[in-house]
Amino acid sequence: MNRRIFIKNTVLTGIGAGLMVENLWATPKVKKITILHTNDIHSRIESFPNDGSRNANQGGMNKLATVIESIRSSEEQVLLFDAGDVFQGTPYFNLYGGEIEFRLMSKMGYDAGTLGNHEFDNGLEGIEKQLVHAKFPHLIANYDFSNTLLKNAFEPYRIFQKGGVKIGAFGLGIQLEGLVGKKNYGATKYLDPVAVSKEMVQELRKKKCDIIVCLSHLGYSYRSNKIDDLKLAQEVEGIHLIIGGHTHSFLDRPTEVAGPNGSQTLVNQVGTGALRLGKIDFTFEGSSPLAHHNSKVIHI
Repeated sequence: MNRRIFIKNTVLTGIGAGLMVENLWATPKVKKITILHTNDIHSRIESFPNDGSRNANQGGMNKLATVIESIRSSEEQVLLFDAGDVFQGTPYFNLYGGEIEFRLMSKMGYDAGTLGNHEFDNGLEGIEKQLVHAKFPHLIANYDFSNTLLKNAFEPYRIFQKGGVKIGAFGLGIQLEGLVGKKNYGATKYLDPVAVSKEMVQELRKKKCDIIVCLSHLGYSYRSNKIDDLKLAQEVEGIHLIIGGHTHSFLDRPTEVAGPNGSQTLVNQVGTGALRLGKIDFTFEGSSPLAHHNSKVIHI
């Protein structure tokens, strides 16, 4: 063999072997997605009054914004969701009808929210009037607005891509009949949350979503047969995280619920009045489709 060719081949073989060894010892690529979430803010723009009460000088969207900004400065891939009832609770809503709330949420960079029953307090007209101030989508899959002035105003779901991970989110609302005056929701039709959720999971799986999130205003848990987040998780396979609202439940950590075929769903809720911010990190290692999760509740 020509000496020059022999040396060249030896060098290339050595480089190839080195690359193989390097790949064998390389740390698997880690993908981390941080999901922040709120619910039942109830027009709490400023902190609770400093009057010596339990929540004195705590909570409020102004302080919440500072915390969210701090987290975004330290985390690369962040999504921010809300599970409804942004409206009603302080004079800000009585005076401005929800405009300030939606403007602030837009500035904070919310990625999506859903509708709570109190969003209907000023009727369908009140929702329509304020939606222009929301620079983020409201996701609602089980309200049919086809015969109302809000036809085509909402999306059932949306897919977000962060750091090579696809996150699909859809929204669910509580049954309005008996909870909201008929004139305030008009011809809005309520669809079964379980059946709709199964359809949403199937659709988002088809679109190759790595994480499926439900923004729910059904409520955390009821003693009756009324559908709630825990029952939903037990009946629907494939939802990784349910971000809940309506019942103002202060959970210290997400509840892990066993669903059909051994599936696991996290159910979380963080009270009311922007007193808490939920933070859940999903971590993917290498090419594994399974994610580890780590959660915390941040006091505002």
